[in-house]
Amino acid sequence: MIRRTLALSDHWLPRALRKCRRALLNVGLPPIPRFLTAPVLAVFLTIRSIYKFLVRVFICEPFFKAHCTRYGRGVRTGAHLHWMLGRGQLIVGDNVRIDGKCTFSFAARFSEQPTLVIGDYTGISHGCHFTVGKKVVIGAHCRIASNVWIFDSPGHSADPIGRRAGLPPADDEVMPVVIEDNVWIGRGAIIMKGVTIGQGSIVVAGSVIMVDVPANTLVAGNPARQLRKLTGQTS
Repeated sequence: MIRRTLALSDHWLPRALRKCRRALLNVGLPPIPRFLTAPVLAVFLTIRSIYKFLVRVFICEPFFKAHCTRYGRGVRTGAHLHWMLGRGQLIVGDNVRIDGKCTFSFAARFSEQPTLVIGDYTGISHGCHFTVGKKVVIGAHCRIASNVWIFDSPGHSADPIGRRAGLPPADDEVMPVVIEDNVWIGRGAIIMKGVTIGQGSIVVAGSVIMVDVPANTLVAGNPARQLRKLTGQTS
């Protein structure tokens, strides 16, 4: 009630308080010569770079590698801790980079060793989610943009009665995902269970992949459809 009165009342005191608030929100410094601001900016950027370097090297990368069953040379993360849920096999190749903060979720219900494989020289951007019930394989030289979701399990039963009862998906509803070499997946794409994306293909941002994608193919849409074949061939 007090906030509403201060925001809406025509009494002189609330009006004066609103005027003071607007004035404070618009306060700013006068123009400052660049020869004064440039050194301050340089110092700030240097301190920030050192801080992120130390956090990445001594906290974030060791934390991620501790969750890996096996990892290769040159594995890099950003300066954020990835969110790791459950236990499974995380196999990471050489020179893999996983930026920002991603989520890796392993479900123990469908397999004794749910497995996520990430191939050599693959890059994964911030905000990606991986849900692994049985197996998800990502090939080498793949480029996965931010906020991509890849899962081999729907998470809930497709049967209405079972779903209402809180039952998990049936075993045959959990189907491995394979992303072959040199695939580019655009921002916000969703790769659903049982899908194979052929080598060299491109998934346009925001696409939902529900069926297999042939090699060297550009797909887009919800659900995704083939737009054209790509001229370059991969080996």
